[in-house]
Amino acid sequence: MFKLILRAAGVTAVAAAFCAAYGDDKNSLDMVLVKGGTFTMGCTAEQGGECGKFENPAHSVTLGDFYIAKYEVTQKLWKEVMGDNPSFYRRRDDLPVEMVNWDIVQEFIEKLNAKTGKTYRLPTEAEWEYAARGGSMSGGYKYAGGDKIKAVAQYKDNSGLKTNPVGTKQPNELGIYDMSGNVWEWVNDWYSGYTASAKNNPTGPFRGGYKVARGGDWGSGATRCRVSFRSAEHQTKQNASLGFRLAMSAGG
Repeated sequence: MFKLILRAAGVTAVAAAFCAAYGDDKNSLDMVLVKGGTFTMGCTAEQGGECGKFENPAHSVTLGDFYIAKYEVTQKLWKEVMGDNPSFYRRRDDLPVEMVNWDIVQEFIEKLNAKTGKTYRLPTEAEWEYAARGGSMSGGYKYAGGDKIKAVAQYKDNSGLKTNPVGTKQPNELGIYDMSGNVWEWVNDWYSGYTASAKNNPTGPFRGGYKVARGGDWGSGATRCRVSFRSAEHQTKQNASLGFRLAMSAGG
């Protein structure tokens, strides 16, 4: 049965790697507390000349505290909640679940919340990027956890062109894994262009034609695995490179 673990932000990379190697349960609801703050979202200097037009303009965003999952949702956790496994790659239970569209993810969250009494949700796009950048502990990296993509991401040059178990690469500054590569991650927001104005806890537009996915996947090149890269996907899309991770407001 799944279990809930809440952790304070600030886990060192060494401590996080030790936990992953010695008994940390990748199929649990292991949530990291991300302390709020103000950051620059979008095309920042470390992204170099790789930014696309929808990563501009860079703009200031202020967020409150929130929790985000240490790992992408695994097939084991999905099966415990939903009773099935839609994934294409099924070699082992600690692979990220995929072949899930945005709508069925909402069904999963509704059932999970009924089982746990919690209020899990998808992260907002701003929460996702802030967490991927390392929150208030950010080192200013291009990818989630470092500038050397092979150390932090399962992507086209090292993944074997398939999903891989969650948590096998180096975590980021907050001890969060796979925010670059492995599978794209649905977020809650409708996709829209950025504006230069400062934002406070933004949740995206009220409606739209596409949802946002973040982080790149096992078949992506390095450019798409950057922390600022954005993808627009129809909410009914499902394929073997598209999954998600959970978030929760700090109030639980």
